Amino acid sequence: MEKVVTIAGSDTTGGAGLEADLKTFQEFGVFGLAAITSIVTMNPKTGQHAMSPLDPELIQRQIDSVFAGPIDTIKTGLLPSKEVIELVSRVLSQRTEKIVVDPVIGGKSTVDFIQAEPVQAMRKHLLPLAFITTPNLREAGILSELGELSSQEDMKKAANIIHSFGAKHVVIKGGARLGLDQAYDLHYDGRNFTFYPHPLIDTPYNHGAGCTFAAAITAALAKNYSPKQAIELAIRFVEAAIRAGTLINSFTGHVWHGAFNQAEKRLELKTDEQ
Repeated sequence: MEKVVTIAGSDTTGGAGLEADLKTFQEFGVFGLAAITSIVTMNPKTGQHAMSPLDPELIQRQIDSVFAGPIDTIKTGLLPSKEVIELVSRVLSQRTEKIVVDPVIGGKSTVDFIQAEPVQAMRKHLLPLAFITTPNLREAGILSELGELSSQEDMKKAANIIHSFGAKHVVIKGGARLGLDQAYDLHYDGRNFTFYPHPLIDTPYNHGAGCTFAAAITAALAKNYSPKQAIELAIRFVEAAIRAGTLINSFTGHVWHGAFNQAEKRLELKTDEQ
């Protein structure tokens, strides 16, 4: 069985972060290992989230643990500081596996984050190691220093800039932010721009979609899918997960990672057969 590592934050409500990664890996039939970089908790009275970074020494020990045996592909998610980004980058620079970088950037203001130290460290140290990186529109605007992206041409410009940092493949997730009739994801491989249109799904239950998308690509690469095949499969996997999204608590709803394989029905079928 292929073995896949995620180095990411933990989402205690289970929809995003390494919880989303491990659920997705399982759905793809690969074995997931995890190094936790931070823990995100939610106040049950207000719905406010708080992030608690873990000590870099503890992160290093976890990374040593997950790489104690052979690994097929690697994914990075939330890396909470410049120090942690540099630590993870030093380790991954010695690895030969394909690396998927999901450049999770916290906060809401695009402009405020463009010159932030962690973002600069990501551009300088982490993105050059990426086989595929999967920013959303906001993250792509920050990483490219173009600010808010409002058109497909903006997406192309941002992808070209991010590719120039060293990432071999750039996938920008378009979502609903462009205000078009469909969602458009863009893949740029340094030569060709390819847009993948897919339906807009009107639901508030989409927490974890970005993490799940990057995890699906990582797992597909471990199964020796080409980048194009991995991206196409990940889009279909996440579309099913969003369509089946469900309310988890009074503040948030998550994608359902088992929807593509109809995991919730498999046990029911076996029970009926018995």
